[in-house]
Amino acid sequence: MQLNMQYQQINPLLEQITPEVTGLQKEKLRRQLVEAINHLLVNDFASVVQLLYRVDVSEKKLKQLLKEQPQTDAAVLVVGLLIQRQEEKIKTRNSFPTGNASEDEKW
Repeated sequence: MQLNMQYQQINPLLEQITPEVTGLQKEKLRRQLVEAINHLLVNDFASVVQLLYRVDVSEKKLKQLLKEQPQTDAAVLVVGLLIQRQEEKIKTRNSFPTGNASEDEKW
């Protein structure tokens, strides 16, 4: 239940990351995400791991970044990967045409 509450707080911020978001808006979202992830890292690390799994962030990439940038706040690195993954999902969705599929073809 704890993860669902945390995910419900973080997921709306991630969903605001769209191609239309301006640099200032994106930076504000980034700061909000860093604050939320920092809170989770300190208070509920297991929820961070579950969130990363749920959003499909590469564990390998995260470990590599943490190793390469030990001086950087872990929350900043995690948020960078969350945003990167969100942007990848948007590109993937946009690369597939929508609209002409019959009801049988939709899932």
